[in-house]
Amino acid sequence: MDYEVVVNELKKEIKYFLNDKNAIIGISGGIDSAAVAALCVEAVGKDRVIGIQMPYGNQSTEDGTILMKHLDIDFGDNSVINIKPIVDTFSKELTMIENTKLTNGNIRARVRMSLLYAIAGGSNGMVMGTGNKTEILLGYFTKYGDGGVDVEVIGNLYKTEIFELARYMKLPECIINKAPSAELWEGQTDENEIGMTYKEMDGILRGIEFIDEYGVDISDELISKYGKEKIDILLKKVKDSKHKREMPKSLIIKK
Repeated sequence: MDYEVVVNELKKEIKYFLNDKNAIIGISGGIDSAAVAALCVEAVGKDRVIGIQMPYGNQSTEDGTILMKHLDIDFGDNSVINIKPIVDTFSKELTMIENTKLTNGNIRARVRMSLLYAIAGGSNGMVMGTGNKTEILLGYFTKYGDGGVDVEVIGNLYKTEIFELARYMKLPECIINKAPSAELWEGQTDENEIGMTYKEMDGILRGIEFIDEYGVDISDELISKYGKEKIDILLKKVKDSKHKREMPKSLIIKK
């Protein structure tokens, strides 16, 4: 893939989409938000990019701060909102259910989305999504959380392509080399949770992406390379998460 062409095309799209508005980005310290922030800075300039870090408690903001200083969009204390008091208040009220790691993680994602939209509303901004194609196809995001955005900037690039894009854009090595994580809870990593590497996921997804739409059969070559069990796992995730990629349906009433 020619990443010079990719960057130039995305810059044009970002500039057209934003028009006179500012880019609002949740900075996690991960590679996806780093790539989106860098693209937005190149597209509209650093003065129109607002990066916000939203750690939970003592969650590290070191890599996010390195990225923001690298792009010169760091506004010091104004760039960081600790979401622990908000999330803990939510969780305390959920006495009717078991507050699992996943429940709490989804609350964190939705609190972050709410804060980004509050900031966007008060600063002539649009919330720039940081989801990649791999995550979107697998439904590996929180509905109305990190999936609640105005545009998915890198939504047509697989995760492995984001790594290549980040290297092309010369983003900080500490971000490129860290294990990808949604940071929904301490120690969580994407690959451990899903049970395979992003290289495997992207290889399989390229082979099964259009199965529902076009009735394409899974090739023997794909099965031989990755194994039917891994393919079935991802195929189920793609099918089960279809609702996340669509607007809510309105039920039909016969009149």
